Order: sequence, then C-alpha cells, then structure tokens
Amino acid sequence: MTAAEPEQLPLREPIDDFAAFGISAFVTTRAAGDYGLVEPVPDTRALGRWQELRHELNASIPPVRMLASARQVHGTTMVEHADCTPGWLRVENADGHVALSRGIALAVTVADCVPVFIAHPSGAIALLHAGWRGTAAGFVRKALARLRALNLESADLAIYLGPAICGRCYEVNPDVFEQLTGWQTVRHRHVDLRALLAEQAKEAGVRRVSASPFCTRCDNDRFFSHRAGDAGRQIGVIVAP
Repeated sequence: MTAAEPEQLPLREPIDDFAAFGISAFVTTRAAGDYGLVEPVPDTRALGRWQELRHELNASIPPVRMLASARQVHGTTMVEHADCTPGWLRVENADGHVALSRGIALAVTVADCVPVFIAHPSGAIALLHAGWRGTAAGFVRKALARLRALNLESADLAIYLGPAICGRCYEVNPDVFEQLTGWQTVRHRHVDLRALLAEQAKEAGVRRVSASPFCTRCDNDRFFSHRAGDAGRQIGVIVAP
C-alpha cells in the first residue's frame, strides 16, 4: 500500500463573486512563484512570470490587450486607465487602478496587505493595494468617492477582500493601532484590516462585500507572508474581457 500523495497546491485562487458581471479575478499562490519586482534590478524570473501573464491575457477570447500595474508605495493614489493601449503598463507611485472599459486587466502585488477587488455590472473594475497605511488613510472611502464621480454608485458595486493577514496574526504597535481605530492603548494590539476595510465600504453604501477565508500567515504554505519572513509576493488580478 503506497502513501497518499500530498495535495498539489493550485497556482491560483479564483474569485467567483463577479461572474454575473462577466468579470473574473484571482490571486496567485506560492506555487505560481514570486511576482515581486525588487528595485532597482527586478529578478528576471519574476519579470518572466509577468510576461507570461500578459501573453495569457492577450491569447484569451476575447483578448485582454492591456495589463496595468504599478510601483506601489502604500499610498492612496488611484490611476484611471481610460484607453486600452496594448501591452503591460507599469506606472509609478500608485496603489490603485480603475478601468471603465473592457479589455483591461488590473494587478497589484501583495504579501500581507489586502487586495481590494471592486466590480460594477457595466464591466468597470478597480483594484486597490491596502496595507495599514492605506486603511488608516481611508483608501477604500477615497476610491469609492472617485468611482461615484465617474458615475459608479456604491450601491451597484461588489467588493471582495482577498487573501491577507488575519486579525489573529496581525499585531501592531500603539501608534498604528490608534491610527487605524482611533483608540489609544499602551500595548501592542491585534487588528483585522479586512474588517476595517469592509466597514469603510459599507459606510460608503456598498451592499455586497465579501472576503477570502485565507490568511497569508496562517496559510503560509499557500501564500507568501511578509510577517512570516517571506520576500516573495503574489498578485491579485481582476479582468474585464
């Protein structure tokens, strides 16, 4: 009798919450490899993975001609991609993207921070990278205000909070805890970033908010985690073909 083979880790965790809108999304796993582009000289293997993703999107039916990403800085800048210029666009100093027309894929890199996927029935999509700084700065509230200015009402949107560090694992110092919650403390405390981001979304009028069951640190065999000591990064991708 032979021992059972260990379960093979999938390359991606699919997100099915936007299927009714004709929009797909996923987060890569550790098995897919590191997508982190370390400055100033990115690893050629990581660059190759991005290029493979670009080619895969372009070969899909209908083809997704543009892949947008950014050098992330833990801020609240969101870039609007109004056209569909073919290729891989990597902008500077941004942590969010929005695309109003189909044929565009948006991507963020994460290791413990929260990938915030946003979709609208029209096919408009947005994607945010939100760590504690972005959460404390109200990134979701600011992004939703921007989307309302683009005639995308919060009540019509669906939001999914992807794999990220959970509240049991994420401990912060008193200063960060106060910035996130408004409460003063003299001890280190645990904080659930996804819960805070969900509150921001619901307070802004979003009715459909869901979250991944995975924690990047608890499920470190499946995802890269900065708090667990990993240098690697997975990516969250949302596509409106």
